[in-house]
Amino acid sequence: QLQLVESGGGLVQPGGSLRLSCAASGFTLGYYHIGWFRQAPGKEREGVSCISSTGRSTLHADSVKGRFTISRDNAKNTVYLQMNSLKPEDTAIYYCAATTRYYGLGSEEAYDYWGQGTQVTVSS
Repeated sequence: QLQLVESGGGLVQPGGSLRLSCAASGFTLGYYHIGWFRQAPGKEREGVSCISSTGRSTLHADSVKGRFTISRDNAKNTVYLQMNSLKPEDTAIYYCAATTRYYGLGSEEAYDYWGQGTQVTVSS
């Protein structure tokens, strides 16, 4: 069974950090481009960061540039999202998704596999 599982979410104070993990089972993550998306209450889901299958290319939304870093360890079949200098507006459910067909954040429909999400809450 092909599955993506996110972990690492939680409650953090503004200015704090979290590292999210996206672990794959049932398939080799190294063949896939991976995107992180988030959905805040009452808002549409938006792309946050993505990384190419090789890890050589990354993209970040303007809202997280300079604060978030995406990386991958294909040997561990895992992709990470390091989130620093967190703000209350980063509060959302964070999802990872995988695709072989598309590299970028502009087309959620191109992502074939999705995790269930992990909650990130930034609050004092």
